Amino acid sequence: MLTPALLYFDAVAQEGTLTEAATKLHVSASAISRQINKLETSLGMPLFHRHARGVELTEAGRLLLAYVRRAEAEGAAVREELLVSMQRKTRTLRVACAEGFARVWVPSAIAGLSRQHDDVEFHLDVVSSSEGTRRVAEGEADVAVVFSLGPQSKVTVEHSTPTPVAFALVSPDHPLAAQQTTTLKDLCRYKLAVTAPGSSQRELFDLAMQIEGLTPSITLQSDHINPVIQFARSGVGVSLVGGLSLDRRDREELVAVHLDHPVLRQRHGQIQTMTGRAQPAILTAFVDALIDALELLA
Repeated sequence: MLTPALLYFDAVAQEGTLTEAATKLHVSASAISRQINKLETSLGMPLFHRHARGVELTEAGRLLLAYVRRAEAEGAAVREELLVSMQRKTRTLRVACAEGFARVWVPSAIAGLSRQHDDVEFHLDVVSSSEGTRRVAEGEADVAVVFSLGPQSKVTVEHSTPTPVAFALVSPDHPLAAQQTTTLKDLCRYKLAVTAPGSSQRELFDLAMQIEGLTPSITLQSDHINPVIQFARSGVGVSLVGGLSLDRRDREELVAVHLDHPVLRQRHGQIQTMTGRAQPAILTAFVDALIDALELLA
């Protein structure tokens, strides 16, 4: 359990002003101010920069907030474990997942763990990779399954594996279906379906096209992978996908033509958890299930 001073500190950090924090906690702003001042005095350093419109965390404040978020996550896990042991209460795992992993990999891991633990409830949010990392870092999710284009400093990477943007997906009667491999230049001859700007796949694709001096004919761009795959199924054109996005039906009914370019190999899939947090046993088991599911699908 957090002390009142840390609870008040957390509220001020979230809300940005003493007044809004006081409204949220149903206490006076002066009471919060006293607790913050005592906390800063005991630590011997300021936690906030004071401005006319509110407050902003100092570097010491950011470090303390990270500790508070870890303590809150661990406290919630301990309370849940105690309730489970006393009342056989359902345990909850909060999962933040990038779109590319949501069709096959993560559901496979959830199903695998559910067979062994029937008292676990999963809350799965499909978000951008950057949002998934943020949620784990700030304690809003227990685990993130996301794409990364570089090192991560705000979270612990439990597992990382190459997940290149590797395939041009087409219908069996498409001209590319007879080829084993294709090139970016070849793709420019056809109508393309790709993910929307902001995704790691699109970022790498745009960069590769720019490096090669090519202009693709993008007919469809979508925040979700299903419409992109359906575009290939229609036979109208070519869909750009990673292998982890394809389920058994896709692999049986469509043709995945290998697309190789150095830029497209820069992406990794990662399982991320909060740095410094003491993991509950069920979270460790789920991370293991995610790794097992990936190895089966790879």
